[in-house]
Amino acid sequence: MTEELRQGKAKVEVICASCHGLDGVAASGGNSVIIPNLTAQHKDYLIAKLKDYKSGKINHPQMSLIAQMLTDDQILNVSEWYSKISVQLKLPE
Repeated sequence: MTEELRQGKAKVEVICASCHGLDGVAASGGNSVIIPNLTAQHKDYLIAKLKDYKSGKINHPQMSLIAQMLTDDQILNVSEWYSKISVQLKLPE
């Protein structure tokens, strides 16, 4: 595991996992606009969204506060963690 992934996992365990899960699966039991799944999301997308929450471009009661607690390096590391999770799709039989 790279240092970026190790630091991302550590931050996710403390800040993100209670809602988004360590594996990126939302604690609400499914993907929703309130708590979206983050599993295998593109790193650049996650970085952009976290920076938008942090800057106030996107206003959300919880995410804006959480993003403001993260440094730019932590945003990169958390985004790296969630983007590196892989999923296996299974088609219906």
